Amino acid sequence: MTVATLTRQDVVDFLYKEAQLLDEWKLKEWAALFTDDGTYKIPPIGEPEASPTESLFYVHDNRTRLQERAERLLKKEAHVEYPHSITLRNYHNILVSGLGSDVITVECNFTTHRTKREVLDTFIGKHTYEIVQQNGGLAIKSKKVVLYLDSLRPHGKISLIL
Repeated sequence: MTVATLTRQDVVDFLYKEAQLLDEWKLKEWAALFTDDGTYKIPPIGEPEASPTESLFYVHDNRTRLQERAERLLKKEAHVEYPHSITLRNYHNILVSGLGSDVITVECNFTTHRTKREVLDTFIGKHTYEIVQQNGGLAIKSKKVVLYLDSLRPHGKISLIL
């Protein structure tokens, strides 16, 4: 793919591939989708524009930390996710802007259904991505997850990658 030939559908397919990797617990492959300076963030509920220097984020990972998070969640010692939850991710209302520029911005609503130990949890919200072309493909420069929940109850925690 070149900048001239990259289409909206290429970007959408890339997002669907990300969702598939996460649902199949291929977390190392998911982490490899990020650039070397990539980031993964989940700000506090109700504060989507919070600053990580002034607020406590659920997740604020650079590339090294998100790789470590992926590897840690795959271990049996990660009791909160062993055995792994069954998840199903859906991305909706995908808006792509900046095709043909250095950084493509994508916003989409998401629903992540998770079942574990006979309990079904649903996470909803918005993903915002900065995507770049790298090594003939696409890569995530940043991913921000804004949860549209009143609280983490009944979930109580975020133990998987959204």
